Amino acid sequence: AGKKDNDLFRGNSLLFLPNVLKVYLENGQTKAFKFDNSTTVKDIVLTLKDKLSIRAIEYFALVLEQQYSITKLLLLHEDEFIQKVVQKKDSHDYRCLFRVCFVPRDPMDLLQDDSSTFEYLFLQVRKVHSHLQGTVRS
Repeated sequence: AGKKDNDLFRGNSLLFLPNVLKVYLENGQTKAFKFDNSTTVKDIVLTLKDKLSIRAIEYFALVLEQQYSITKLLLLHEDEFIQKVVQKKDSHDYRCLFRVCFVPRDPMDLLQDDSSTFEYLFLQVRKVHSHLQGTVRS
């Protein structure tokens, strides 16, 4: 069973190890989170809030991004159990991202209220923009 388990995680962008979720951040870092059958998406988001010193957490969510395509994103509901997310049949085709999914009405207010969130949003927009620029040129 050991070799089969290792094969399961080798190409898996969601899991480092059994019950350890891999979450990709906009700055290129990856964070690992142990989970059990009661861990929810909200638990991971709140942990990231603390680790990244984010105050305006209401703009963030976890999403699944189809590998090799930034055009397919699946928003995870905060009450979803991580165990169920990683057990879905196509989960190995996705990676988990921590993203600003709900854009504030006035980004300048966000800059004044929570510069960490503003910077995260800036990195995210810049990354998507540069990807789109690369797609247009080719």
